[in-house]
Amino acid sequence: MSEYILVHGHRHLRYAHDHYDEAEMVERSAAFYSWLEKRRSVRHFSDKPVPKVIIENLLKAASTAPSGAHNQPWTFCLVSNPAIKKAIREAGEKEEYQSYHGRMSQRWKEDLAPLGTDWNKPFLELAPYLIIVFKRVYEIGEDGTKHNNYYVNESVGIACGLLLAAIHRAGLVTLTHTPSPMNFLSKILNRPENERPFLLLPVGYEAEKVYVPQLNRKPLEEIAVFYE
Repeated sequence: MSEYILVHGHRHLRYAHDHYDEAEMVERSAAFYSWLEKRRSVRHFSDKPVPKVIIENLLKAASTAPSGAHNQPWTFCLVSNPAIKKAIREAGEKEEYQSYHGRMSQRWKEDLAPLGTDWNKPFLELAPYLIIVFKRVYEIGEDGTKHNNYYVNESVGIACGLLLAAIHRAGLVTLTHTPSPMNFLSKILNRPENERPFLLLPVGYEAEKVYVPQLNRKPLEEIAVFYE
């Protein structure tokens, strides 16, 4: 049995963490950055099937994220059904068309131009899986009472970040898709009233020949401030 203590009547297990010497820490952190820096958003997918167990592992990895009071205020909806994917594409493209033809400012559209994106979203049908992340604003007790979750956006955002890294680690690609508004996802998937759509991720293999925008990420001195 694992060593533990009781804190306010709750069991706390003794934590065992992997440690490395300083040189290996430098090497591991640099290697991780170099690997993760290769991650890109991909809009052109292959219809090559992906074993479901891989996706299940990705979702379990995402659920290791910290969350307010460990409430884990997220639901991952996994869609592979062609009819549902088609319905999501049709509804999503309708919203996107309205965004590109009236909702978006001219500056917004100019900022998006280098990415080569528009209201057409064929990846919503072509990718073998769609992962729709819902945030659980509150929970409903057995007696019907509502219990608010804590730091919901922060918690779900962290989980999505881990999910992106896990997808990259598995050798798959994805794209963060956030049509606005996203309420159609709740209706199509018949989600309960305590859930709100947060993010849509098509997941699969990239198409045979894919080009992505040449991007320059901000250097460290533009994203970090050190107080020494």
